Order: sequence, then structure tokens, then C-alpha cells
Amino acid sequence: MKNVSLQEQAIRKKKVRKIVFVLKKLYPNVAPFLRFNTPWELLVAVVLSAQCTDKKVNEVTSILFKKYKTLDDYLHATQKEFEKDIYSTGFYRAKAKNILAAARVLHNQFHGKVPRTMEELLEIPGVGRKSANVILENAFDIVSGIAVDTHVKRLARVWGLSYESNPDKIEKDLTSILPQHQWPGFTHRLISYGREYCPSRRHAHERCPITKLGV
Repeated sequence: MKNVSLQEQAIRKKKVRKIVFVLKKLYPNVAPFLRFNTPWELLVAVVLSAQCTDKKVNEVTSILFKKYKTLDDYLHATQKEFEKDIYSTGFYRAKAKNILAAARVLHNQFHGKVPRTMEELLEIPGVGRKSANVILENAFDIVSGIAVDTHVKRLARVWGLSYESNPDKIEKDLTSILPQHQWPGFTHRLISYGREYCPSRRHAHERCPITKLGV
């Protein structure tokens, strides 16, 4: 991670305070984008969401979770059949392999329960820091970091909150300037803002509410 001067760190802290203020006004209430009933279902949905829209994942899981109601159902699923069930989410072979492997890991190592620590979640196939942060916050109300998805990564760089390209390093930059009590909901609000006001496609960036603040 690049060294950041005390002056630059102070500038970033001032910026992020303004950003959080606007985000909370725009999106006072936040809720998970992915639909789920159990921590395991959230884990499955998060794995499926890689390179796929939340809307498509929710469409797929609305059927998937009726077919596979318990962890045991995943343990008895075949790779080929499961690939067909999740085909429309893309990268279905890798996703099917990871989800079915994750079911086995939960069964064999965690008594069939999704663990509640970052360290343990990272032992599960298909789960990285971003996914683990999403699972912890949305399934257990445990906030141990900030999930860095494509919107968070892009906006953090646009606003000069981080110039890193690695999501883990961006997370470290963000957690170093944002007070911990502000972490909950931060990712949800940035995603909502990115979708509504500041998408990756070309647009009138100067009209974005946060850009108007001079950030």
C-alpha cells in the first residue's frame, strides 16, 4: 500500500465526512440488495453475484432456494445439475464448484453453520474479503470491515479516497479514514449512489450531488 502523508490523510478524512453526510441524506435506510432467508442462502447468493447483477441473482435464487431448501440438498446435488440451475448467472461452472464445495466445508468443519468470523469465512471456497464482509454485516450484524465491490472501488478512486487498485488495499485506505461506527451501510450507500447518480458509463459527472460539493 502506498504511503500517504499526514496532510493527504487529513484531506481524505475531511472529504469522507462530507461524502457520508450526503450519502446518509440520500439513502437514510439501507437494506441488502440480495434476497435470502438464512446465512447460508446469503453465502450462495453472494457467490452467484460475482460478475452478475443483483437482479439476475434474485431471479435465480427465487427458484433455486425452493429447490435446495437445506444444506443437505446442496450436499446431494450433482455438479452438472447445479450448473444448469445457476447457468444464467454466468461463470456457472466455477460458481457451482465453489458453492457445492462450500457446502461440504460447512458440513465437515463448521457443523453445518456459516461461521461468524472473517478468518473462518475465508476458509470457505468462493469467499474472499468482500464476500465475507457482506455476509458478516447482512447475516449477523457484524461489521469488521468495508466490502469493496466495483462501485466502491471506482468511487473511492474518483473521489481520491484511495489510489489503490487492489480491493483489500482500498478497504484498508477506507477503514483508516472512516470512523468504525460509519462502516455499517457504507457499501450499500455507495452502490446505490453509483447506480443512481454516478455510473461507470460516461455521464455528466459535474451534476453528481457529491461532485457538486467540490470533492
